[in-house]
Amino acid sequence: MLLIALVTGCSSNPDTDPGSGADRKGGDGADAASSPAGDASKQAEKGGTIGDAGSPCALPVTFALAAKWTAEAVEIDAAADAALAELARQGPVEMACEIDAKPAGNIGYLRVWTADTTDSTPREVLEAFVAADKTAGDAEYRETKAGSLPAAEVGYITTSEVLEESKKERALAVTTPKGVALIHLGGLDSAEHDAMLPAFELARKTLRAS
Repeated sequence: MLLIALVTGCSSNPDTDPGSGADRKGGDGADAASSPAGDASKQAEKGGTIGDAGSPCALPVTFALAAKWTAEAVEIDAAADAALAELARQGPVEMACEIDAKPAGNIGYLRVWTADTTDSTPREVLEAFVAADKTAGDAEYRETKAGSLPAAEVGYITTSEVLEESKKERALAVTTPKGVALIHLGGLDSAEHDAMLPAFELARKTLRAS
């Protein structure tokens, strides 16, 4: 199940539009990547909290999950399955937690990627993460806050040459004394992505260093 999710989902909101004052990298389609749909302004109902030692995923940060979303730690034995381990790494970070929207009625995931490094800025982590996805383009970055922590956020577009379709992606990164945490929101398509933006926004607003 995890392998299917990784294969189909890895070619993986702010109080204001990330396009405001943002640093855009890319051409056509950047507005689509960075401008959330109306659903982003909706409030997600709060469920549990993820990230602390007693939760399904121990992370460098904690944040609130949207109601009915379910979390599962990602644990991969690289020696036993090198191909899967490669899928679970993107740029400088490795997938640590997968938070499934299906129980809430959407098709997509919030995925938390982590790294032990503490000397990279959130922007540097995001740029390396996006650069490692060869299907990504039209990236637009901005400096922001996640809870009280300095953060960087990016909206971008991924394009499948096989399906000849593009969709929105979004990610947020922070650096903590325990390492980097990057939260990524994908989705089956852009409509699903937009519908799940309130869960991403809830995570951003409630994020704390653990």
